[in-house]
Amino acid sequence: MSVQLDLEQVRAVKTAHEADLMRKANVVGVGIGLRQQGGRPTGELAIVVSVTRKVSLSQLAPGDVIPRELDRIPVDVQVVGELRALRSR
Repeated sequence: MSVQLDLEQVRAVKTAHEADLMRKANVVGVGIGLRQQGGRPTGELAIVVSVTRKVSLSQLAPGDVIPRELDRIPVDVQVVGELRALRSR
């Protein structure tokens, strides 16, 4: 399978699940990127879920747990902290 086909598949899955992911606690963004392991990119395309902070599973409501994959596409949770809009001048 070509990289372009992979990207199209990841895009379709992201679009299908983005609204549900954005409703989960601590989620501030959903995108497409490279999965990271130990802070380093693995080269594997993934749906990237940006969160304010990582929380242990025991502290999350069942509906707020982010799955490891969606429709066989890996999901990577990455901490970005609080996002704030900048003022325009």
